[in-house]
Amino acid sequence: MGSSDSAAEQSGSGGGSGLFGFDEHGTDLRTELLAGLTTFLTMSYIIVVNPAILSIVITPEELGVAPGMEFQLLAVTTIISSVAAMLVMAFYANRPFGLAPGMGLNAFFVAVVLTIPSVTWQVALAAVFVEGLLFIALTLVGLREYVINLFPDPVKYGVGPGIGLFLALIGLQQMRIIAGDIGIVEAPTDAGNFVTLNPVLAQDAIAIVSIVGVLLTLVLYARGVKGSIVAGILGTSVISYVVAALGVTADIGSLPVEGEGIKLAAATSSLAPGVGDLSYSVADYDITPLVGAFVDGFANVEAVTFAMVMFTFFFVDFFDTAGTLVGLSNAADMTDENGEVPEIEKPLLADAVGTTVGGIVGTSTVTTYIESSTGIEEGGRTGMTALVVAGLFLLALVAIPLLSAIPSFAPYVAFVIVAVFMLRNVTDIDWQDSASAITGGLTIMLMPLTTSIATGIAGGLLAYPLVSAAQGEFEDVRLGHWALAGLVVVYYVVRTVYI
Repeated sequence: MGSSDSAAEQSGSGGGSGLFGFDEHGTDLRTELLAGLTTFLTMSYIIVVNPAILSIVITPEELGVAPGMEFQLLAVTTIISSVAAMLVMAFYANRPFGLAPGMGLNAFFVAVVLTIPSVTWQVALAAVFVEGLLFIALTLVGLREYVINLFPDPVKYGVGPGIGLFLALIGLQQMRIIAGDIGIVEAPTDAGNFVTLNPVLAQDAIAIVSIVGVLLTLVLYARGVKGSIVAGILGTSVISYVVAALGVTADIGSLPVEGEGIKLAAATSSLAPGVGDLSYSVADYDITPLVGAFVDGFANVEAVTFAMVMFTFFFVDFFDTAGTLVGLSNAADMTDENGEVPEIEKPLLADAVGTTVGGIVGTSTVTTYIESSTGIEEGGRTGMTALVVAGLFLLALVAIPLLSAIPSFAPYVAFVIVAVFMLRNVTDIDWQDSASAITGGLTIMLMPLTTSIATGIAGGLLAYPLVSAAQGEFEDVRLGHWALAGLVVVYYVVRTVYI
C-alpha cells in the first residue's frame, strides 16, 4: 500500500466539501457511516470487557453500591471517556480512528493494584490522570510528534504487518480456531506448542461457525460487496443462532481438551446469547462514586512508587498509540512520501484528552484502537467515521444488553480479514539491507509473539541503531535513535525489576 500525497495533505483538514472533506478524501457519507458501524462492531466489546476487568479491583463495597452495580457504572465511564476522545478525533483531527480504554492497559491497571500493596485503584486512576495531562502537554509542544517521527523507516513499515499478525492471533483465538498450551515447560524438549490448532476443531461448534463466517466474509469481500465485513459479522451471528436452534451447543466440557493441556478462549461463549433485560434506573447511571476518585489517590501513595507506576502507563501507552496511529495511517493511505503521518499531533491529542477524562471519571488509559482498521478497510477516511463510532457508543448507554445478543466470537471474523490486508506493507521494508530487515523483522515478530504493540516497537527501536552502527552506517543513526534505544532499556529494567 503506497502513500498518497493528496490524502496526506488533506488528512488533517476538512477541505472544501463540507466539515469532513469527503471529496478530498475520496469518500462519501454512506461509506463513512458504514465504516463507523464496522469499527463499532469490532471494538464495542470493550464496553463489556473493560468493566469486567476493572471490577476485579473496583468493588461495589468501596463504591458503596449494590453488588453488580459497579459493572454498570464502569460501563458508563468507559463510554464517556471513549466518546470524549472520539469527538476530538472527529472534529479536531478528522481521522477515522476509534478510541477507548485500552486492552492490556486495563489488565496492567488491575495487576498494579493487586501486586503493589501501597497502590489502590484510586492511586492507579491518579497515575492515569497525570499521564493524560503529561500527554496533552507533550502533544501541544510537539514533542510526541518529534519522537514518533524519529522512528526508523523499517519500524514504521513493520508496524502495520505486526499489528495485522497481532489481530489475526487475537481473532483466531477468540474464534477457537487456535488454542494455547498452558502446560509448564520442564525442559526445552517439552516446550510443545504455545499456540496450536484447536485439537477438537471439528467438534467445536464455535470454531466451525467461525470458519464458515470467515470464508463467507472473504467471498463477499472478493466479490466487491460493500459492507462485506459488517455482513460477515452479522451473517456469522445469524448462522450461530440457526445452529443453536438446531440443538447444537457451544459446550466443550465433554471433549478431551483439558487432558491435552490445551486452553481454549471464549470458554463461556454462547451460540445464541439472546437479549438481556434493559435497565433504565437513574441509579444505574449515577457515576458519582467514581468521578473524582483519583483525587484520593494523590494522598495515599509514596512518591517513587507513584512515579514508577505512572512511567509504566506512560511508556506503554505512548508506543502503543504511536504504533497504532502509524499502522492505521499507512492502511488509510494517510502518510507522506517519507512514511510520516502529517499533523500527527492532532490524533495524538485525542487519546491524551480521552486518557485525562478517563482518569477523572474512573477508568483506565484511553488509546487508539487497532480495530479501527476494519472501518478503514470499509473505506472510512475522515472524522465522520470516528463520529459515527462515538454516536453508537452513546446509544450503547441505553442498549448495552443488546450488544450481548451478538455472539462474542462473531466480531473477530473481521480481525482475520483485516489482518490479511495489513500484511501488504511488509513489501516496503528493504529486506536486502540487514539493518532494515532485522529492525522490521523484530518489529513484526514481537507484536504477536508478546501480544504487545509496544514491545514490537521497542524491539525495533533497540535494534536499529545497534545494527546500523555495526554495518558502519553511522550517518543513518541520529542521536535521537540512541536516546530511544536507551529509553527502551530503562523501561524494561523498571518494568521487570521494580514493578
